[in-house]
Amino acid sequence: MTNYTKLPAILLLADGTVFHGKAAGKIGTTTGEICFNTGMTGYQEIFTDPSYFGQIMVTTNAHIGNYGISNEETESNKIQIAGLVCKNYNIAYSRKQADESIQDYFQEQNITCISDIDTRQLVRHIRDKGAMNAIISSEILDVEELKARLASVPSMDGLELSSQVSTNETYTFGNEDATYRVAVLDLGVKKNILRNFSERDVYAKVYPAKTSFEEMEADFKPNGYFISNGPGDPSAMPYAIDTVKDILEADKPMFGICLGHQLLALANGIPTKKMFNGHRGLNHPVKNILKDHCEVTSQNHGFGVVQDAVRASEKVEITHINLNDQSIEGIRVKDKKAFSVQYHPESSPGPHDSRYLFDDFVDLMK
Repeated sequence: MTNYTKLPAILLLADGTVFHGKAAGKIGTTTGEICFNTGMTGYQEIFTDPSYFGQIMVTTNAHIGNYGISNEETESNKIQIAGLVCKNYNIAYSRKQADESIQDYFQEQNITCISDIDTRQLVRHIRDKGAMNAIISSEILDVEELKARLASVPSMDGLELSSQVSTNETYTFGNEDATYRVAVLDLGVKKNILRNFSERDVYAKVYPAKTSFEEMEADFKPNGYFISNGPGDPSAMPYAIDTVKDILEADKPMFGICLGHQLLALANGIPTKKMFNGHRGLNHPVKNILKDHCEVTSQNHGFGVVQDAVRASEKVEITHINLNDQSIEGIRVKDKKAFSVQYHPESSPGPHDSRYLFDDFVDLMK
């Protein structure tokens, strides 16, 4: 196990609030938008979810690292968060299936973190003040110098990030002889989404974020198109909005998750907005108003579709709503084979309540 010394570290928020803690991960400095996730488990999936690219993650569970790191449980090929803030940073782990400790994992991938923070106080502060930029440092302990560095960090509002986390080369997933072929526009796709397709007799080909509809259609001739989750501001992605419009124009079956949901809205003239805090956790109740039942969902988004615009739209209809704040969690396009949800049906927040959405997509391709 890597030697680990609890050196002092500082967390500075954009509003000037300072938290003092202990260094974790790599000794260094990192910046990003600070947000929090309320999940009690799944920290490794959070670390490797491309949707969290550019964000400093606060975990609300008291112990992080206690079940170690397993190479089989990553959602991408590297850690995607910009940094981690936690209370108890547990290097010793208890799970036999784990391959290494959290400290080894963060050091190998050069991720700077801070522990021994009163995360309850921090989360209450973020809930009141909203998501904002922050900086963690275990090498610079001068607050004024940290303020100067933090001032140069761009806001997530208007930031295009998906092209930075997308694949550079196309690749395939699943059985080549499967019944269905799906083109995946990779804006930050999670591995478990691809697994869910493969389990449903789908052969997927994953394309870089800026691939056009014409290129995918000519290359793969898919039965349907999937628009993935991903980071950043959807309104700053005209290339992806145009691709979605082209898929709709061709009347091809289409399914979108999270960022894909927001892009489907934008392609139908419905604006998006940056949320005050966003939804990040494993226990968000969502009502399927078509089937009149509730799902326990996993969520991760800092942007959402404008509710009034969805309700006024003549092009789409609402399929799902969030029972906590009545935000729009699902839509489908009238007279098209296209639908989307804001949450993550491939995740396992305990139950598998939302996996039927993959089946619904397959049904559209039949």
